Amino acid sequence: MTNLQPTEQPQQTPQAPSAPGAKWYVVHTYSGHENKVATNLKQRVETQKLTHKIFDIVVPTRNIVTVRHGKKEEQKEKIFPGYILVKMVLDDDTWLAVRTTQGVTAFVGAGNKPTPISDKEVEAIRRFMEMEAPKYKTTFTVAEAVKIVDGPFADFLGTIETIDDQKGKIKVLVSIFGRETPVELDFLHVSKL
Repeated sequence: MTNLQPTEQPQQTPQAPSAPGAKWYVVHTYSGHENKVATNLKQRVETQKLTHKIFDIVVPTRNIVTVRHGKKEEQKEKIFPGYILVKMVLDDDTWLAVRTTQGVTAFVGAGNKPTPISDKEVEAIRRFMEMEAPKYKTTFTVAEAVKIVDGPFADFLGTIETIDDQKGKIKVLVSIFGRETPVELDFLHVSKL
């Protein structure tokens, strides 16, 4: 049984089975078409009966939290936009199956020859995908003027002093009693002017 589902979320199962000589290759796709290419490639592998040579297809993603319209939304962010990973035994048949899949532009490698990446690199990518703490993504910048929309300082204006994307926090300099005071707030508590 092979694992040919396009992997977005790492699975808690052992590594996909493989044959001697199977290596991980990086395949370049049209940006934004990674999932579609992975699905198309999976179908081609099955119809061309290459499941004994192409074992795993991974679209490297991770969960992030974005703040839009005052609400937190969890989304999947592609770690390497325009690239997917394929574990396969490289020969003429598998090269042709992957290379002629709609949306694939090329294998990554020197010249026309696909260059495999090491298992260590793949393992590092998988660990990065599994990182528990979602990363916050914001559109704020340091020194930007913002309005506080929630909490005890609601309706105050301030200037962003620091941004902590990891924690989803922002430090805003607010003028209180004639002096600038730093106030730490959640991304949800401020809005752009």
